[in-house]
Amino acid sequence: MSPAASGPVSRSHSGLSVLRNRPFLLLWLSQVATQIGGNMVLYGLTVLVLQSTGSNSAISALFLTFLVPAVLLSAVAGVYVDRMDRRTILILTNLLRAVAIGGIFLVGNNIAGILLLNVFVSVITVFFAPAEAAMIPVLVSRAQLVSANGLFTLTLNGAFALGYALLGPLIVTLLGPERLILVVAVLYLVAALFCFTLPASRPVHGLQLGLDSVGEAETAVVRNVGALREGIDYIRQNPAISWSLVYLGIAASLVGVIGVLGPSFAQVTLGLDAKDLIVVILPLGLGIVFGILLLNAYGKYVVRRRAIEGGLILLGVLLVLLTAAGPISRAVNAVDRSNQISNLSGLTSLVSVVVVMAFFAGIAYGIVAISSQTALQEDLPEAVRGRVFGVLNMLVSVASFMPIILVGPIADLVGTTNVILSVAGAVLVAGIISVVARGPVAPEDARRTAGTMVEGSPMDSIGVTVRARDDLGASATADEAESTVADVSE
Repeated sequence: MSPAASGPVSRSHSGLSVLRNRPFLLLWLSQVATQIGGNMVLYGLTVLVLQSTGSNSAISALFLTFLVPAVLLSAVAGVYVDRMDRRTILILTNLLRAVAIGGIFLVGNNIAGILLLNVFVSVITVFFAPAEAAMIPVLVSRAQLVSANGLFTLTLNGAFALGYALLGPLIVTLLGPERLILVVAVLYLVAALFCFTLPASRPVHGLQLGLDSVGEAETAVVRNVGALREGIDYIRQNPAISWSLVYLGIAASLVGVIGVLGPSFAQVTLGLDAKDLIVVILPLGLGIVFGILLLNAYGKYVVRRRAIEGGLILLGVLLVLLTAAGPISRAVNAVDRSNQISNLSGLTSLVSVVVVMAFFAGIAYGIVAISSQTALQEDLPEAVRGRVFGVLNMLVSVASFMPIILVGPIADLVGTTNVILSVAGAVLVAGIISVVARGPVAPEDARRTAGTMVEGSPMDSIGVTVRARDDLGASATADEAESTVADVSE
């Protein structure tokens, strides 16, 4: 019997106590290594490709190698994962990714080789992710599932800030992108070692792989399409939900734009080196964290809709100012190029201004994204929540893909600075349109503040602090615990 065997739910199994479970701790450490490593290599390859080609279109192609395999293969991969020993899958996928990342180091500046090997890494990751998630209930009791899933979700989100915004830029600055790639290869080997210590998780029925797997995948796709249609119909009938999806789509688009054009923005617009994107990404990430803290402390005093609209407008204004900071600084410094002290002072002032504006832009982004997600959770009946969140996942994918496909080639034609200014203007206009089109806040909406907890949800409004449902006491049954986990996953 696995550790996930049924049993009474106890309040003692909450928070970080799940980390005292050694097998789960090792699985979580594997997730930490692979998630942070994956985001680090994303940053390192972005800098490497830009330095080698000077092309934003090449950056777009690089990002597509990360995303396309996940979109095309995820449904099928899940079927095969259910037919194999998940521990074996975890070990093999980490080893194969370590070898492929090592291959990327060996091909050097060969862009075609980098893209092909990265496609291979992404395909392997498609099989790793569901196997990792499926191992959680094998390693922890049902009473710990909420805490375990919450910790994995928190790590998934925090890994981007640590890998892409902090450690990636730091290692590239100190050692260069090539050595960063080697560091990531080592991280995947370490993750494989952690997974080697896990217990086996063999398929329940021991069925052989065959054509029935393809049939199951096709059936899953058909059912998902039907569920998405139901979700779209519900969204059309509820304008408030449509607005929340629009807000989240804007947030996802910004992530795609910054990911593709970030290094070029640092180099072309700000006049720094491509690897100096850290002066934008790090304060931006810290700002998002600070925005979360602000929502927890003071969100109850602000109507949620106004917080979202104000955040959009502020974000648009700050992005405009951030984009204009570089050209203005260079224009001022051009007045007296012979004075080196003045030039150094101008560069220092530019970096200071960029850091401050990026920090406040992060606060605005965090308020928009988190408040929109909370509004969506509150407005959705539980019966359709999964369908609408399926539509949200599709929207986020499209909103991420479109910038990745389009902004690189467009930036090569009209310039990175013009593209970022256009995006900033679009965000600003979206906030203003929301204020005008939606009109005054209705009395029932005035009670919904940015810091309001979602009634009955096991997650708080920022999706960080995991707590048990109030109706799950010491006498709660295992079936009630499974219902709680289902709510979290939705």
